[in-house]
Amino acid sequence: MELEPVLATVVEKAGLELVEVTFRREGGGKILRVTVDREGGVDLETIAATSEKLSRRLDAEGFDPGPYSLEVSSPGVERPLRRPDEFAKRLGDMVKVKTAEPLDGAKVHRGVLVAAGDDAVTIDTEAGERTVPYVEIESARTVFDWGRSERRSGSERRGRTTGGRQGRRK
Repeated sequence: MELEPVLATVVEKAGLELVEVTFRREGGGKILRVTVDREGGVDLETIAATSEKLSRRLDAEGFDPGPYSLEVSSPGVERPLRRPDEFAKRLGDMVKVKTAEPLDGAKVHRGVLVAAGDDAVTIDTEAGERTVPYVEIESARTVFDWGRSERRSGSERRGRTTGGRQGRRK
């Protein structure tokens, strides 16, 4: 079963954005993690309601990988960035981008995201502006900077909230 499209339907119907879906073994069990967000953040009540809806949908679709835990959460103040549209939404934010190979002598580039095009992002670092092609990015995330006062409202004040539910056993 292709999980992401099934989960995206439920999440979007709830007025949320599906940020990430992972399903993996951890600590002797299986965990399905679903990260959701919306402008202004999500609260615990929204997380709990979304978790219940997702659980019902997974049951209705016959998702049965054996015992598993469903965890629904918000991305928190530091969120991963993968797609060009995610970078575009974070213009003006502090980011940390790791590249597979050194770019201008460094693999880690931290600074303000100033541009996000179709093929690359531009980061204003202490060493100057760096343009990083998406194909070179190994990982990227926003960075919460407590000392920066001109932050965007909402995204930087969100805390990480988690709601969980055990999957059914057969």
